[in-house]
Amino acid sequence: NEDPKTVAKYDTSHLFDMHDWHKGGRLYENKVNQSRITNLLGKQLLLARRLCEAGCGFVTVHDACWDFHNDGNNPSHAKAMPVLGAQVDHAVAAFLEDVHQRGLADDILLVISSEMGRSPGKQSNGGTGHWARLTPLLVAGGGLNMGQIIGKTDANGGEATTKLYGPEHLNATIMQTLFDGPEARLVSGLPTELVETIADGEPISELHG
Repeated sequence: NEDPKTVAKYDTSHLFDMHDWHKGGRLYENKVNQSRITNLLGKQLLLARRLCEAGCGFVTVHDACWDFHNDGNNPSHAKAMPVLGAQVDHAVAAFLEDVHQRGLADDILLVISSEMGRSPGKQSNGGTGHWARLTPLLVAGGGLNMGQIIGKTDANGGEATTKLYGPEHLNATIMQTLFDGPEARLVSGLPTELVETIADGEPISELHG
């Protein structure tokens, strides 16, 4: 059984009432995707820690409704960011503190990412569009070199001014925390794509200092 104090540390349900965003709630405003907003991220990360502790090698946690178009189908940046951002801050802090106290910080790699970034500045309706040139990425643990900011952008946050890292670099970084690259080539039965990602991809060098 989980210590009630640990469960309480992960709890994000008190940060906002998710039913306010669902159909009929005071923040709904006929935005269909807002019905997917939940205040359960803390519980999801607690479950993820328990799965990892039990030996699960890969866990995905999904947090919805970050598509801030404010287009009648998605919430605005101004309304949703304070709510969702506070939940991520609380849940991730609880997760990192928990795995550190359990001596698992070097064994568990937390990766927070999205498939795209958001456009610099706001649209005329107060929303933000898709932005393929840049997206923020957070990694923690896994025995990597922590406590740093990697990369810089221009003043608008729309273009990189230092070396660009793409999905292939992230994949290689993750895989090299799990496999030895040269040895992977000698293991029979591994998919070719996996071997290429492990052995041929370039990890994010600053994380392996």
